[in-house]
Amino acid sequence: MQNDLGNLCPQCATAAYRDPIDNLAGLGRWSMVRGAPHLCLSEMAMRLLGMAPGDGTPWMERVVPEDRPALDAALLEIIARGASVSCEFRLAEPAHGVRWLRLQSVAAEQRMVATGMLTDITGIKRAALRERFNFALTQYLIGTDTLDEAVYKIIHLVCEELGWEWGAFWAPERHGEAEVLRCRHVWHGAGRDYSPLRGVAATQGVAPGEGPVGQAWGSGQSLWVDASGEHGDSARVRAARHCGLQSGFFFPVTYVAGDGRLHSAGVLEFFSDAPRQREAQLPGLAESISALIAQTGQRMAQQERVRVLAQTDEMTGLFNRAHFHALLDAACAQGERFGLMYIDLDQFKPINDGFGHAAGNLVLCEFAGRLRQLAPAGARVARLGGDEFALMSPPGWEQQALDALAAAVLEAARARFNYLGHDLSVSASIGVSMFPLHGADTAQLLHAADAAMYLSKRNGRNLVSYFCSESDTQQRVVAAQLLMLSALQDALQRAEFFLEYQPIRDLRSDRVVGLEALIRWRKADGAIVPPDQFIPVAEQSRLIVFIGRWVIEQVCRDLPRLRAAGMPDIQVHVNMAAPEFLDEDLPRELMAIVSAAGVDPARICLELTEGVIMRRIDKTLPIMRELVRLGFEISLDDFGMGYSSLSLLKTLPISSIKIDRVFLQGVPHDRDDCAIVRTIIDLGLNMQLRVIAEGVESAAQLDFLRQFGCTQVQGYLPGRPVVLARLLEPA
Repeated sequence: MQNDLGNLCPQCATAAYRDPIDNLAGLGRWSMVRGAPHLCLSEMAMRLLGMAPGDGTPWMERVVPEDRPALDAALLEIIARGASVSCEFRLAEPAHGVRWLRLQSVAAEQRMVATGMLTDITGIKRAALRERFNFALTQYLIGTDTLDEAVYKIIHLVCEELGWEWGAFWAPERHGEAEVLRCRHVWHGAGRDYSPLRGVAATQGVAPGEGPVGQAWGSGQSLWVDASGEHGDSARVRAARHCGLQSGFFFPVTYVAGDGRLHSAGVLEFFSDAPRQREAQLPGLAESISALIAQTGQRMAQQERVRVLAQTDEMTGLFNRAHFHALLDAACAQGERFGLMYIDLDQFKPINDGFGHAAGNLVLCEFAGRLRQLAPAGARVARLGGDEFALMSPPGWEQQALDALAAAVLEAARARFNYLGHDLSVSASIGVSMFPLHGADTAQLLHAADAAMYLSKRNGRNLVSYFCSESDTQQRVVAAQLLMLSALQDALQRAEFFLEYQPIRDLRSDRVVGLEALIRWRKADGAIVPPDQFIPVAEQSRLIVFIGRWVIEQVCRDLPRLRAAGMPDIQVHVNMAAPEFLDEDLPRELMAIVSAAGVDPARICLELTEGVIMRRIDKTLPIMRELVRLGFEISLDDFGMGYSSLSLLKTLPISSIKIDRVFLQGVPHDRDDCAIVRTIIDLGLNMQLRVIAEGVESAAQLDFLRQFGCTQVQGYLPGRPVVLARLLEPA
């Protein structure tokens, strides 16, 4: 049946009928008597099948062999049942290449004559193929991580989808002073020996302009080659001919980069075992392929830039903190022994303060460069922030190797840095921890190395210290202080502070003449934090100033209640910290507080230690005089424990001095303590100052103080600290 239907009826073979409408629409009509061995074709149908009147070649021979079974089945359906069918098939013609046709029939179950149309759908098929190919190409490129992987996937896709037997990618590389192209990726189908072509690809370096690869690279234009044609003498084409390949297509992968210049990534090469020039889809897709590869390359370059920026310290070019932590995580997961150095530059802040941040940045960048040069292969160097750096040794390092590297780092830090002709000097404090000896994960190792670094700081700097229990203990103290500072800030906001008052009793009248305000901290859970735990922490920050202002404000709220309870002349002593008395605004702020509360400033006595006054006498003395002028009194606390000179003491605007409790401990049995206390009492009386003895706990101490003329006393014997409500209770 196939052979019969492949022939034309005798009438069509000599003079096919012509219809101008068919020619205008590009449609070919056909008909046949069901059961007869011939097709009747219009002139347009014959033209679509590549035939002319008088052509005796059966048209079925032009159908691509793979498509003949489907076409046979469709024709049999028409003959047997008069069915309405639609069948697509390809024709291979020497003059036009491969074209797609669609054969359709009108249902003719009750008729003996079947009719239908032929249409050329080559354009539709090629458009659909391009769309499908571009979609597949885009999907391939989205999922790739490297340009090499993307190119290999493209070669595979072209060969599989477009029917090419061989594909390769040639990329440029430097060969001495010259540039050559070398084959980077190859893909080919199975069932054929490609060793000749592979051998040339593996060994041949192509110069620009040499052979079809070099010509496509040099000219920037695509190129067709015929294995038996003008390029037949090329080694590349000869190898393809030996593999049974006939035609090749070469095109450059080019793109316009961000700098506006045309860049070429390489040359793509494809070979087929059939002549492909006329019907090949690849030339029409070459531009899209090149553009997509270029976009992928640009995307990957941008992703690489983003990755580098995300992992790199912008100033020094070293790894940043986040990425270094990730590297430490990975090293710990591998489980092999390594060392971690935590490096902090000594005396870096004076450089910033004295010469500016430009000088500080120069020191950081140059030191980073020195670390990079010192780092052995496999080591990782990072800037953790500020003037802190870290170095992770290669796996397997012992302490001896770490010692030598740490010594080199110390030397690198000590070498002078030149800034605008000035030689700047720093040193380094280094702490070292070992995995897994000092920690099983990143957090533990960094904590241990940081603690060891602080041990180097405390022991004089410019040192290397390994983690030990002493460094860990000190680190925990520092951490506890930081937590305490944070808790103190919360305590101020949550009103967790309160005051207790300890009486100051006059020995001559035996009545309470003053109270010392003592701050207390009750946490939310009811626990009381002793002042000697939180006051030193607060004094290390500006927080002590805010706490001091709170104490003054609370005292001003309590003084009216004391006056109403029958103590109108009572004076409250308030301890002041050093940061408070270095603030020139202190007199104005304190006066604003007492004025708002309607309190006489004379009812408040501000207590300062000798150390506070003498540390910055030039700043504290004017502030003290201004406070006294405004009506406040000032008392010198812990007298005898500082280093004030008597010549300066007489210039201080103070109204009283307090004998420190440490001298009362030996009274009246210790000869030296008794002598010191008597001397202080005599000094105060001769300077017309009230003398207050702190820490009085026994009747013997009280008798001694009364005997030698002490004015006032304070301690557990005269009265323990109590809250205001307890103090105001009736006796």
